[in-house]
Amino acid sequence: MSPLLAGKPTPAGAVYDGKGVNFALFSRHAERVELCLFDKNGKETRWALPARTGDVWHGYLSDAEPGQRYGYRVHGPWQPENGHRFNANKLLIDPCALAVDGKVSKDARFLGGEWERDTQDNAAIAPKSVVVANDFDWENDRPPRVPWGSTVLYEAHVRGLTLTHPDLPPDIRGTYAALGHPVMIAHFTRLGITSLELLPVACFADEPRLLQMGLSNYWGYNPMALWALDERYAAGDCARNEFRQAVKALHQAGIEVILDVVFNHTAELEEIGPTLSLRGVDNKSYYWLDDHGGYQNWTGCGNTLNVSQMLEWTLDCLRYWVEAYHVDGFRFDLAPVLGRTPDFRRDAAFFTALATDPLLSTCKMIAEPWDIGPNGYQMGNFPASFAEWNDRFRDVMRRFWLHGDVANGEFAQRFAGSAEDFSEEGRLPSASVNLLTAHDGFTLRDLLSFNDKHNDANGEQNRDGHGSNFSHNHGVEGLEAPESVMERRQNSARALLATLLLSQGTPMLLAGDELGNTQHGNNNAYCQDNALSWIDWQAIDHRLFDFTAALIHLRRRIPALQRDSWWQPDDNNVKWLDQHGHPLNADGWQHGAHRLQIHLSHDWIFTLNATEEVCDFLLPQGEWCAIPPFAGDDNPTSTTVWHAPPHGVCAFHKQS
Repeated sequence: MSPLLAGKPTPAGAVYDGKGVNFALFSRHAERVELCLFDKNGKETRWALPARTGDVWHGYLSDAEPGQRYGYRVHGPWQPENGHRFNANKLLIDPCALAVDGKVSKDARFLGGEWERDTQDNAAIAPKSVVVANDFDWENDRPPRVPWGSTVLYEAHVRGLTLTHPDLPPDIRGTYAALGHPVMIAHFTRLGITSLELLPVACFADEPRLLQMGLSNYWGYNPMALWALDERYAAGDCARNEFRQAVKALHQAGIEVILDVVFNHTAELEEIGPTLSLRGVDNKSYYWLDDHGGYQNWTGCGNTLNVSQMLEWTLDCLRYWVEAYHVDGFRFDLAPVLGRTPDFRRDAAFFTALATDPLLSTCKMIAEPWDIGPNGYQMGNFPASFAEWNDRFRDVMRRFWLHGDVANGEFAQRFAGSAEDFSEEGRLPSASVNLLTAHDGFTLRDLLSFNDKHNDANGEQNRDGHGSNFSHNHGVEGLEAPESVMERRQNSARALLATLLLSQGTPMLLAGDELGNTQHGNNNAYCQDNALSWIDWQAIDHRLFDFTAALIHLRRRIPALQRDSWWQPDDNNVKWLDQHGHPLNADGWQHGAHRLQIHLSHDWIFTLNATEEVCDFLLPQGEWCAIPPFAGDDNPTSTTVWHAPPHGVCAFHKQS
């Protein structure tokens, strides 16, 4: 083997140039770094990286090739009280690894030690970083660049979305390959969504606690290597190219791909957790620490990444996903961490860098605007380049339709894009990502079938998961119920979906809600990689799918929902009327009987009856036609008075 040359400090990670591989590792506080190479039999060869430029250790190996497995042993002080946890007995994943081979087990050799350095060597069982080549032909792939005002998000899990689909080839179900298969493209297109938002696909680990219970991390919010695509969803030998092919196929259909990313904590967990990568590479640089060297746990996962210190690493990682995989944007889990200094600031360096970056500034950015740190709830406070999950929309719409304890005025605020939260600083209505359900919580069907969470399968005696869901079982707990109860549930589902998909803002649909999918009352199925969480394609509610698709396509026809501009009281975009067709007065806003009409863009009327009774709506002057899916068939029904069913929404179009 050729000697290890000095190489270059950039780019970060292990980069193959066609002749050899340059290795570069950031570690400000290390004293020595060893590059560890592994042959196909697992034999380890160690090289001391020969050069250091600033805080980057580097070397070049001229005869190394793609497929080479490697790791690092980083030498430095063991001073937990000062934040240093170097332990050369532990083989470390490259923080910029582009692929990883192997998994983390509950083996005690992964533990680096809490106060005393653990001396057990773990190279034999540790995951290995892998050198890769960029060998994919993107041809003429172009990002769809769907305008925010036309965006309809669809949140899905790679495995759970397709694993039981009977029309997919069995060998690709539950994989990256299935995402771009014509069967799934047809489903997305018929439904009308524009943007597929995938739960984490970066390499992640199962928590030791779950492994002890015989469970696994299904959702993927436990990152181990943020630059590497997780191999567990691959149908074939090359996950990277399989995922790229899926992205290319989705782009050809005009569908964006947005990744859920976790830059708030890692799988190294608390001080007693496994030493896998960042902790052993440079603990003090990568994590937020307190005055005694312990982790600031602002995530609830044991540690918190210090993005403000590791800004370039974070930005380079995001750029890599865009450049190497052509993804169209990111949804940031526990996003206030990105702006912590340690207090949250909307002008934090990370946000400024994103807004000015030539590549990243063209991507969609979505924040989950809360963490559990001080002042952790920051909805409405992110910069203009971000959209944000709107949990207030979720809760108000659930309460309006299912509990009747929300006034018309509060409903209207959320329906109109939550302007009081998002209209400042030049932001647009699309900044509000409106949702009824998400991966975290009940499915839509369960929201209407269970008053209580049923999480016993998670092994925590039903203590986990949200306790306040504003759900309503309509009188019977569980999926099975008398026909009258089932009918009321169906009405509520349609009312909620209509509200979501006809509101101003960016709607997000949870995959499976359009099909009537259930998790049998589990509202925290993060550890359920089984039929409980997988979408059951054999039990599709076809009428619900058709209704949902019709709503999305109707949304495209209404100018007031496509312009992405705020509705003003004196314009003709919106008028708020009572059931008699009169403008809502102060009493109607505050104490109205949960019956109102929304008049949009001159030519559209929505009637909303959130009561238990049939009521008559007198439509404004003109000839109005109830339109499918509300008319019940393909023939519009002309009317001036509409007999609205309980918990019902109807849409009308004005005839010219």
